[in-house]
Amino acid sequence: MAKVKEICEEKLRGVIENEGYELLEVSYQKESTGMNLVFTIDCDNGVTIEDCEKIHKIIDPILDEINPTDDKPYILSVSSPGIDRPLKTERDFKRNLNGEIEITLFQKLDGKKNFKGLLKAYSEDEIEIETEKGSIKLQRNKIAHIVPVIKF
Repeated sequence: MAKVKEICEEKLRGVIENEGYELLEVSYQKESTGMNLVFTIDCDNGVTIEDCEKIHKIIDPILDEINPTDDKPYILSVSSPGIDRPLKTERDFKRNLNGEIEITLFQKLDGKKNFKGLLKAYSEDEIEIETEKGSIKLQRNKIAHIVPVIKF
C-alpha cells in the first residue's frame, strides 16, 4: 500500500502544484466501500468543492495511465484538509502562528495531558504556546496531537 502512495505522490505532486495547489497527503486504505485513494490538497485561499473536482478531472486520466494499483479497483477522492486538520507541516504551523491551538501529549506533564494556548513559536524540536498562566515550551517528540481551536 505504501508503494501506491509513493507512486501517486511522485507522479502527481508536480501536476497538482502546477495548478496552484499543494499536495498535503495521499492515502490508500480500505474503507467499507472498498479501497480508497484520497488526495488531500490545499491552497492559500482554501479549497472549494470546485477545486476538488478540477484536480480530480486532471489526475484521473493520469492515474489510469500510470496504474499505481496494478488494475485493482479503487475509489478516487480529492479533498480539502478541513479546518480541524492536525498541524503537521511547516505550512500548517506558519498558518496558525499566533492562533489558538490545542495540544495533547502522549504522557502527562505536571499532571496534564492537554494544553491550550496561542502558538507563539515552533521548531523541529519544540512548540511554544502562550497560556493564561504564561509561556510553555513542549518537546515535539512528547506531542501526540496538535489541532487548531475552532470557534463558531
